[in-house]
Amino acid sequence: MLRGMKLPAFPEITRGELHTLQANLGYRCNQACTHCHVEAGPNRTEMMSDAVVDALMAAFATPGLTTVDLTGGAPELHPRFRELVLAACAAGLKVIDRCNLTILCEPGQTDLAAFLAANGVTVVASLPCYLDENVDRQRGQGVFARSLEGLKKLNACGYGAADTGLELTLVYNPQGPALPPPAEALEADYREHLKRAYGIVFTRLITITNMPIKRFAHVLKRDGAYADYLALLAREHVPQNLEAVMCRGLVSVDWRGQLYDCDFNQMLDLPLGANSHATLETLDLNTLNDAPIATAAHCFGCTAGRGSSCSGALRQAPL
Repeated sequence: MLRGMKLPAFPEITRGELHTLQANLGYRCNQACTHCHVEAGPNRTEMMSDAVVDALMAAFATPGLTTVDLTGGAPELHPRFRELVLAACAAGLKVIDRCNLTILCEPGQTDLAAFLAANGVTVVASLPCYLDENVDRQRGQGVFARSLEGLKKLNACGYGAADTGLELTLVYNPQGPALPPPAEALEADYREHLKRAYGIVFTRLITITNMPIKRFAHVLKRDGAYADYLALLAREHVPQNLEAVMCRGLVSVDWRGQLYDCDFNQMLDLPLGANSHATLETLDLNTLNDAPIATAAHCFGCTAGRGSSCSGALRQAPL
């Protein structure tokens, strides 16, 4: 046990080739989930400026870039969200929309599902359980029902169907301070229950470890579980996962245009390891290969067990 002991230092790691630009368009959201590492909510006002949006679109021409990952808050609430999607598609990039599902039913967003489908956007949608009481406990009263409505809108546009190419990935987060279970068995349960009870289909399920930062860290500290959770993550560290952590091929940009090694570092204001003052406008993204990555204790959340990233577990086979 590591409880009461000093946590080990996270291993030093360096970047590989950049392939993904992840952009947080702002912290405004129509929800306020307990596990949200961004602490997003309806009252947040931080939103990416036009100047930063323009710089972001200019970065779409970066050699080797394959993917633009749009997140928030609810990224769809940014007034230039659709413009960004169209620009990324025009640049030949894969576009990921980190969607909370309920946004699809908000006023002014009723055509959002059709827009995403028309442009082949990959939808990665948070649904931490297939049972209503568990989802509402983590995300707010009535969220499960509205999430189902959003899923049905996506299915009606072809998302999740085998022959459309429209990817709908669901995201599972544990309810508390525990590592997520294997995705394979959990996906089978999701698929069977959602299809039988609601007629909903999806492409795949990924599991993401809750990071001990921001809102979830506050909950852990309130419950006296913070030290134990950090100890769990460090104790379950798997060195092989270091080869596949997302920060090796991803750069995260915040609403101000500042750059970070990942979205979690962004929330902790832990600057890019290669250049602590880097912004989209001042740093050539092509210079990041082999650069150092900024790390801290929370990074064990990405290497514990099967590992975790914005794309799900790093190792699907049993350890």
